[in-house]
Amino acid sequence: MAGQHDHQHPHAHDDDRDHEDRAHSDHDHDHGGHGGHDGHGGHGGHGGHGHSHGVAADADRRWLTSALALIVVFMAAEVVVGFAAGSLALISDAAHMLTDAASIVLALIAMRLSARPARGGFTYGLKRAEILSAQANGVTLLVLSAWLGYEAITRLISPPTVEGGLVLVTALVGIVVNIGAAWCMSKANRSSLNVEGAFQHVLTDLYAFIATAVAGAIMLTTGFNRADAIASLIVVALMLRAGFGLVRDSGRIFLEAAPAGIDPDALADRLVDTPLVEEIHDLHVWEITSGQPALSAHILVSSGGDCHAIRRDLQRRLREDYRITHATLQVDHLGEDEDQELLQITDAAQALAGEHCADSHGPVHRAGPHSH
Repeated sequence: MAGQHDHQHPHAHDDDRDHEDRAHSDHDHDHGGHGGHDGHGGHGGHGGHGHSHGVAADADRRWLTSALALIVVFMAAEVVVGFAAGSLALISDAAHMLTDAASIVLALIAMRLSARPARGGFTYGLKRAEILSAQANGVTLLVLSAWLGYEAITRLISPPTVEGGLVLVTALVGIVVNIGAAWCMSKANRSSLNVEGAFQHVLTDLYAFIATAVAGAIMLTTGFNRADAIASLIVVALMLRAGFGLVRDSGRIFLEAAPAGIDPDALADRLVDTPLVEEIHDLHVWEITSGQPALSAHILVSSGGDCHAIRRDLQRRLREDYRITHATLQVDHLGEDEDQELLQITDAAQALAGEHCADSHGPVHRAGPHSH
């Protein structure tokens, strides 16, 4: 029946328009539908190509679960041996393996949440659950590294007696276990920042076990017990590096920065060189979640130009050159609504904005040399 529909079904474009509503809520941009006309006579369009984002959930869950089982079993044994040997390096490795296990559990939960269709107030669904998970992993690594670093420095000053033989054997077994876990996780889709975060946990632990094995061999052959604390500091350095990277990358997505490797100014300059395109403004480039770049922009074209053809050409270029398949473009002709001076191009960007947009949300891009 007209005017009624069921909100329970998943929409094909489940991550469409929430960002634009937020970005343009302070002025009237009626971004038309998929190829429809807006209130200004503009032509809105959404890139409808390749909306099958994300990881292959079933396959990835199996590999992640296998890695989790290996890690949990070995971690429990390592804690016992670590206290028996009096080795901070083994306890540090066990603590890091605990974060490995937690990161995989969070990854599995986040994958299930992010697979839910968009509905209600969550117009993107819960796709950023994986970014929350990745950030939690990064923060955990940083906190643990601070604690273990303090303990390692204390032991470096006053080294306790450590059973080097137990440390060496346990570390060698740990290397094998982490190689197995890393192999399992390498089979998952690491384009997801969430899965990549869990993989980095395991990979960091592999390097840490190599350092611990070397320390165990040194203690066993020379009796130099400070090697245990030195190995712990190596583990701490690896944890800091991995933790900082995860916090930085997840923070960029939360702050809606442009995806790494995409310069919005350079992108706009390339697009504005398209025939009949006179200006691009209100350009936004962000990531919905890892591996899902999105873009919105207002395009002004020459009078008489085919708005639909130009929009399709721009979306094709974004898809082929930047792998941006989620692009929403509002395309208007110069000179429309002259009485309101909404779309008149002038020499000054502020005058161009006029009543159309009190805040142009970034630089105005035009053909030829211009400042950003």
